[in-house]
Order: sequence, then structure tokens, then C-alpha cells
Amino acid sequence: MVSAQDKEHKFLDDFRGTASVTHNGISLVPSFSLGDPALLFDLKFTKNRLSFEPDMRFALESKPWSFLFWFRYKAVEKERFSLRIGAHPALNFRTVTVIRDGQQEEILESRRYLAAEIAPNYKLGKNTGIGIYYLHGRGFDDGVKQTNFVVLNSYFNNLNITKNLYFNISPQTYYLRMDDKEGFYAVAFVTLFKRDFPVSISAILNKAIDTEIVPEDDFIWNVSLNYSFGSYNTKNK
Repeated sequence: MVSAQDKEHKFLDDFRGTASVTHNGISLVPSFSLGDPALLFDLKFTKNRLSFEPDMRFALESKPWSFLFWFRYKAVEKERFSLRIGAHPALNFRTVTVIRDGQQEEILESRRYLAAEIAPNYKLGKNTGIGIYYLHGRGFDDGVKQTNFVVLNSYFNNLNITKNLYFNISPQTYYLRMDDKEGFYAVAFVTLFKRDFPVSISAILNKAIDTEIVPEDDFIWNVSLNYSFGSYNTKNK
């Protein structure tokens, strides 16, 4: 028998999301940070191989920071090899000071971006894998006009600490070019989980190796508290 909830959401195969709060918001490209506490929302709506994944970030004083509206497609999905392609329009917000009627006034300015990605991944074992990530972005307003972001990544999941505690770690190196400036970086993403519990703790540790892009911020880090929700497939099994 089909439940009322199944009828309501039958147009989707899966929905899930994560809400996070952190002392230092870090962007999709981890060499940049808000420098202030932030609230992050990552949502994922899936139908067959296509997904829509809004990524919305806010400063804690309620000002928007960035909105990315990802459309992603699993082009290849084999036992060990997978290939994802995607694209997003995005808005990045900043506060600027203008003169209006002879008085200084702060306004929120948005800048428009468009980006595309390709992400091949090879699974080495049940919980380990390696991959490459490439993103090309274009800016349409003041600021950076062209971004190239190339990542060599790896992941090690379900590393047990105790029977109920485990962690995932993803060490990565990447190359970033923004207009005529470039840099090389190393970054690690670490998340601590408790089994069958929706709250997790994660950290990002980003270190510049050699960079012309904001060289004074050669080390950026944060710690986040995350709440995960959703997943129709899990709920309906």
C-alpha cells in the first residue's frame, strides 16, 4: 500500500540535506573564507541520474554570502568508475559603501557567476577512492572574470574509532588560477560521525603551498557542526 507521503514525493527518487554552522565560513574553493561565522545549507533533490543541489551560505547576521544552484548528472556509474558532470549559476554577495544624498550608506551587492564541472572518480575499495575534479567559472560583473580549479582528491571512509564512532577523511591537492594569478594548495576534509545519529562534526584544513592569490591567508581552517536530514530511500525501506 502506498502511503500519503509516498504519493506526495513520488516525483523524486531521493531528497536529503545538511544544515551546518561554523565559526569560519569556507567557500567551494577552500582558499577563500568569509572570515566570520556562517550558516550553510546543502540540499539534494534526485531523480534518476539527475540532481538539483542548491548550496546556500549565509553570514550569521542573516546576510546572504553565496548561492550556488547546481544541476548535476551521473554520466557514468560503474562498479568502480563513475563520472559526474554539472553546472551552476551562482550569486556572490558583498557589502559595499555608496554615497546617497550626500550620506554614506551600506548596500548589499550581488555578483553573477556561471560555472561547469567534471568529476571522474575511481573506487579502490569499499571505502576508499581517488579522483579528479575540474571546475571552470566565469564572472559577469566586477571582480574575477575567469576561474580554473583543478583538484586531485582521495577519500578514506568509515574509519572506526569505536563501535559507534567513525570518521571520514579526504586529503586533496589543488591548483587554482583566477585571471592572471595562480596558486597551489593542500587541503583536508575530516568528519566525525556517530552511527545512526544525524549530528556530525567536521573540519577543513587548507594550506597554501605556493600562491599569488591572497598570500597573507596561507592557512585557513574551520570546525562545523552539521545536522543531516532527509533521504526518501532510507525512510521508505
